[in-house]
Amino acid sequence: MKTSKQVVWITGASSGIGREMALQYGAKNYAVAVSARRMDLLEEVVEEIKVKGGDAFAVSCDVTDEYSIQRAVSQIVDQYGKIDIAVANAGGGVIGFLENLSREEWTRQLDINVIGLAMTVKYVLPELKKTKGRLVLIGSIAAYIPNPYLSAYGASKAAVHNIGESLQVELLGTGVTCTTIHPGFVDSNITRVDNKGHFNPDAKDPRPANLMWPTDKAVKDMILAIDKRKKLAVITGHGKVFVFLGRFFPGLARVMMAKQIKEISKSL
Repeated sequence: MKTSKQVVWITGASSGIGREMALQYGAKNYAVAVSARRMDLLEEVVEEIKVKGGDAFAVSCDVTDEYSIQRAVSQIVDQYGKIDIAVANAGGGVIGFLENLSREEWTRQLDINVIGLAMTVKYVLPELKKTKGRLVLIGSIAAYIPNPYLSAYGASKAAVHNIGESLQVELLGTGVTCTTIHPGFVDSNITRVDNKGHFNPDAKDPRPANLMWPTDKAVKDMILAIDKRKKLAVITGHGKVFVFLGRFFPGLARVMMAKQIKEISKSL
């Protein structure tokens, strides 16, 4: 089946930013392809979009499995005939002080946030080149600032930032644009998944509640940046401040993060 609508594919769409992005694109009359590991949650997203008159399609995809990504792209193209926008959103966070993190935890962090993202790009780019489409990488302000207790996560998002910068050059002349989005603190389930990938709904969120942005508000700004084909977008007001301090006043950023880690340590 082919469609005249713009087709957007969002990985990690079963919850959080990915889910909200799917709902907002559905409301904008896009054909929305959603992927994640849990099909039951994806089907709920699809049903919510369809109930409101939208067009959506769910496909199982584990970004740590290269074949799974390749298969997902093929299934979406079979369903809709093309892909106009691809959002590499799937990700997770490994938490803990660096001296306590195992090799397995580091491997899991990089497998999901870096290699999984890179393989998503690898397999979707040929389709985006056909449509002169838009590639979107979801990073984090952690790419710019010290990340005590989150060093593995910060390292993975710094890699995402660099991948985005590299793609700005590699995609010149192809008609494909790459937007790297670095959100600040956005309400999601990322901190409720432990270092082995198990979801715990009762897990404490160590992020400052007073700075947390509602998911719908953050996603609205993300979609605006994608529409404008921006190369880089930092989302949330506090995120912009943190990035500014990290780039131009690194000493102050370190002091601020040292205070933050003391607060986190009290709750451990």
